[in-house]
Parts: sequence; C-alpha cells; structure tokens
Amino acid sequence: MVTKRLLKGLPEDADLRRADSLAREIFSDVANKWALLIIEALGERTLRFSELRDEVEGVSHKMLTQNLRMLERNGLVDRKVHPTVPPRVEYTLTGPGRGLLAAVDAICGWTHQHLGHIEGARRRFDA
Repeated sequence: MVTKRLLKGLPEDADLRRADSLAREIFSDVANKWALLIIEALGERTLRFSELRDEVEGVSHKMLTQNLRMLERNGLVDRKVHPTVPPRVEYTLTGPGRGLLAAVDAICGWTHQHLGHIEGARRRFDA
C-alpha cells in the first residue's frame, strides 16, 4: 500500500485507503478477474468482440460487455465502430491501458512462477 509520505501533496482522491476516493474506485474496477483477462487478451492487438470472447474462455456475453464498457469509461480501452452492416466494433488498449498491461503481465508471470507452490499449499490446506 502507498505510504502517507508518498501521498503527500496528492489530492485525497489518490489515496487507495480512503473508501470514497477515485483511486479506490478505479482500483476496484480494474482489479477483477475479467478486466485483467481482457487486458491480457488485448495486449498490443486490436480485437473484435467475438474474438475477445473466444480469447477469454468462460466469460459471458454480459460480463464481457460490462467490463469492456468499464474499461472504455476509465480510458483504458478504445472502442472503434466501423460503419458497416452489420457494424464492426474493434477494441484496442489505450496508452494507459498498455501501461496497465505491464502490471497484468507481471501478475501473470508471478502466477506461473508460483503455481506449483500454491498448488501444494492448497493440497495441504484441503487435506
């Protein structure tokens, strides 16, 4: 967690510890399973809705729609509608979205690195 010293001079909205801060709201938005998986799936690519749904196994149409809207609202995903029949909609990470991708990649790397340890801990716990 960010220390008070690092927050000095920043607006109260930047304090993740405050329940009513904008930072906490943004953190809550992007720190969910589907948002992280969508960001990882997009990476440096541009994908259509159906391509994203295929990439993120298990996500429902509703959850994908809700998370894409949230990511777009927060300026992390750009949505481009092509004037065709039927309309073609494509999604791409914005600059801040690509910045978040680096953190998501780090989380994925951490998960892969510690998968065996966590699996063993779960087995011992559940025994």
